[in-house]
Amino acid sequence: MAENDAKKMVRLDYKAYLADNGRLYDTTDEAVAKEADIYNEKYTYTPMAYILGSGKLFPALEDAVSKAEVGVETEVTIPSEEAAGARNPKLIEIFPIREFYKQEINPHPGLQVTLGNRTGHVMSVGAGRVKVDFNSPLAGFDLLYKFKVTEVIEEPAEKAKAIVEVNFGDSEGFAFAFPGDKVVVTLPEITKFHQDWPTARFKVVFDLRDAFGVDTVEFIEIWSAAKKDKEEAQTE
Repeated sequence: MAENDAKKMVRLDYKAYLADNGRLYDTTDEAVAKEADIYNEKYTYTPMAYILGSGKLFPALEDAVSKAEVGVETEVTIPSEEAAGARNPKLIEIFPIREFYKQEINPHPGLQVTLGNRTGHVMSVGAGRVKVDFNSPLAGFDLLYKFKVTEVIEEPAEKAKAIVEVNFGDSEGFAFAFPGDKVVVTLPEITKFHQDWPTARFKVVFDLRDAFGVDTVEFIEIWSAAKKDKEEAQTE
């Protein structure tokens, strides 16, 4: 493994607000999410694993996280121009309502929709037309983050496990090895049939390469005959 190229990985607890009105829009804290009425039962509320230098956070937040001490809550405000940018009126478009009915979608204000390869939110519905805003929901807002680095993940297998959790949602049954300049991942049975794995796999590869500074990620699938099948074969 190219240790000099490996990147630092941390876990973050955070609360994210719109700075002007103090409205919470995202958090890793389940109790806080419920109190703010933004709880999502499909989301697992736990400290988020993050690879420093991966560029997935706004630059000002990335910088603050890289300088933060473990266990110390840090607060950073990010102006809109350094976050999601200003709102662009050209990204507000009008579509015939029949386009939604073709997809068996009943549009209503606030509904998130995907049209083509773009995701937006329905602003209004009327007179057979639907107005959709393709701006980021955070566009035009200054943001306030309160976060705490809960730990620095240093053990290689734990880093790899965290990456799988982030991208696939569950790391149970995965095994990892680090021979030479590659990461070897032995896959559990669930990945053979889970519909989300094909997409998650590419994200896992990207993050493993980034976290460990390697070019090669190798996946191993094991197909073992069930014990009952083996016994029946032996009696034939």
